[in-house]
Amino acid sequence: MEESRVEAIEWSFDALYKEKEVPSWFRELLTAFSNEKRLIGHGVFFSLFSGKWLPEQEAWLKQLEQTAAEFRFDHITEHFGFMTGKDFHHGAPLNIPYTTTTLNIGRDRLKRIYEACRRPVGLENLAFSYSLDEVKRHGTFLEQLLEPVNGFIILDLHNLYCQLRNFDIAFDEMIALYPLDRVQEIHISGGSWDDSAADPNRSIRRDTHDDSVPPEVFQLLEMTIAQCPHLKYVVLEQLGNGLVTEMSKRCFYNDFLQMEEIVRKNNNENDAGASDPFLPLFPLSTGTAVEDMMLYQQQLELSSILESSASYAEAMHVLSQSSLANSDWRIEQWEPYMIETAVKIAQKWKK
Repeated sequence: MEESRVEAIEWSFDALYKEKEVPSWFRELLTAFSNEKRLIGHGVFFSLFSGKWLPEQEAWLKQLEQTAAEFRFDHITEHFGFMTGKDFHHGAPLNIPYTTTTLNIGRDRLKRIYEACRRPVGLENLAFSYSLDEVKRHGTFLEQLLEPVNGFIILDLHNLYCQLRNFDIAFDEMIALYPLDRVQEIHISGGSWDDSAADPNRSIRRDTHDDSVPPEVFQLLEMTIAQCPHLKYVVLEQLGNGLVTEMSKRCFYNDFLQMEEIVRKNNNENDAGASDPFLPLFPLSTGTAVEDMMLYQQQLELSSILESSASYAEAMHVLSQSSLANSDWRIEQWEPYMIETAVKIAQKWKK
């Protein structure tokens, strides 16, 4: 900031919804970038695929509407998935079955987000999957979700890196499954490795945002950036709890410089000054919120199993006796080491 190198900022706006007051310097910072049309908003807690329309989601949209009236966001994005936890607003985003039901729910929620902000709406690809089949279907499902709102994708390259490493899939094979013409934003970040008891020969890559960017993620940025014709932003993410020591702060600074140099080398201003390519092409209509109570009950059941299981083996056993067995969730295809990871994620967020 002091060196005037930051060209835009992304604000996780819903992380402050419970705060009555924010520091004046922070509001001034947001206002300055907003006035220059260089402020983008990133939601975390909406829980796009909750099977039941919840009062908390209604409140989230009202708050977004107020926030978007105060600050001029260039676009608004949310995370893919549903939140674990009894109300889906306290937990980690996990995957959902790719069905007509979840597609319709997701489309309904994206329309409501657009109605609240009247800005282009996008979704971030997920870092977590239970099976290779889910990994391979994710890009197409994202494209189908975004079609009615003519939305865009945040291509989080560390999330992609997690999937590449956790499922031993090649980058060229993976990236070919994503509609790169819908990418308007790229994220890069760091994470952590987690040893697996379910598969002792494997370490699981986790999207924990608490470390510097791995060299492999910078390589992914180099390989991807030129393939995204509508790319507008590249964002470096790291949580504050990973920026405590002088060494971690220096690494973050160096990561920014490396990202800046890659962007500079690949800068393409063909879209500069063009109108927003990702606004709805037709008027949108929303009536009663789309719901599916069977999906909602299955989400509650899955969350309870993940949060209460003492081990991945127990989670697998209970899942096999649950309503998710022999269903669209395809739990029979889930990798034990990813069920183990889901248990750890859910129990971490529960605490």
